[in-house]
Amino acid sequence: MKIVKGGNVSKLLEGIAIPKMFHAIQSFKKDRIEVGDIPSFIHKELEREEISSTIKPGMSIAITAGSRGVRNVALITKTIVDFVLDKGAKPFIVPAMGSHGGATAEGQLEMLETFGITEAAMGCPIRSNMDAVQLGTSELGKPVFQDKNAFEADGIIVSCRIKPHNAFRGKVESGICKMLVVGLGKQKGAESVHSDGMGNMAKNLLANAKVVLSNSKILFAIPCIENAFDETAYFEAVLPNAVMEREPELLKIAFSNMPKILVPESDVLIVNEMGKNYSGTGVDPNISGTWSTEFASGGLEVQRTCFLDLTDVSHGNANGMGLANVITKRMFEKLDTEMIYPNCLTSTVLKSAMMPVVVATDKEAIQACIRTLNSVDKDQIRIVRIKNTLHVDRIMLSEAYYQEVKDGKYQGLVAVSEPQELVFDVEENLVTTMM
Repeated sequence: MKIVKGGNVSKLLEGIAIPKMFHAIQSFKKDRIEVGDIPSFIHKELEREEISSTIKPGMSIAITAGSRGVRNVALITKTIVDFVLDKGAKPFIVPAMGSHGGATAEGQLEMLETFGITEAAMGCPIRSNMDAVQLGTSELGKPVFQDKNAFEADGIIVSCRIKPHNAFRGKVESGICKMLVVGLGKQKGAESVHSDGMGNMAKNLLANAKVVLSNSKILFAIPCIENAFDETAYFEAVLPNAVMEREPELLKIAFSNMPKILVPESDVLIVNEMGKNYSGTGVDPNISGTWSTEFASGGLEVQRTCFLDLTDVSHGNANGMGLANVITKRMFEKLDTEMIYPNCLTSTVLKSAMMPVVVATDKEAIQACIRTLNSVDKDQIRIVRIKNTLHVDRIMLSEAYYQEVKDGKYQGLVAVSEPQELVFDVEENLVTTMM
């Protein structure tokens, strides 16, 4: 695919004005656990008699580690490993990430290493393969699978994060049940629960989770919840017989902790970078409003969106790029379809992997979004710029918002600079930094 600067595309975009922009700070609820206190909070939960008594000396225990960018995940995992060792058991870590990592054992190991989860750092083995054992069939007729290494262990501890999902709504979304069914299910388990599409994901997830909870050696789950600043805020250990009742309650807490873009509408959204460490779809549509399905909604109401880059820790997996209208050549050159397509083929959501318009530079990406706006006053274009969808406490807004923000129209949003022109380098890549 030929992408050049100075060709016909560049000529069509030449001279498209980009409005001045200003820096702003968004304020959200800040409940959090200091990093140094995380082990003590985890220990408090694990030392509950009904939890700690599930671990017996000599037991082999599988501990899950997922592919999401969970804050402090290496510290969390290490703390659980050390607790199991202190109880005289034999822990090992299993990658629990469905089809991520290119649906290969090596790819999933690489993802864990990116997060700082290695055998040397954790002090225990990591057993990665894609072999899965069928546990049974759900009440809805779906086969239910589990990682073979975890299945053969004497017990399984589910470490995960509870968070709203990026493509469906239900009693449970991203959390314990999804880790049981999709993460631990490997590619086969992920495909099973996704096979009827996102419109049926919620009911399939619950039905498949019931099979896992009834037919495998789950000792307990220890999910975390993060605050709006991507900081660890809460832990709770949950026994298998309490998962179906407690997880929906924890999901409500997670929803209340979600950040958002405090202006409800925009013409253009600029995302500095997408990545699997931010969301399963690279950007979280709960923030960006760029949904891959009709089975969930919310976030920013926006007409055009551009993604400027892909994080290196995504290893070429830009599943979710289809939610953008425009991407850059820099990002395009990082794409690896061997990483992207297993993900979307398993989930059946092809839109996430569809190719947006590709232009040569950051400036052209923004200009392409502006040029193609419909029914908008081009002298009052409303643009929002964010680093990514995990970190939205500091954003940039175009001049059209400035007086409204200064007048206090948006509670929690404060301007901290005056509108200025965006600065691009000689290659037309954006160099104006986020504060």
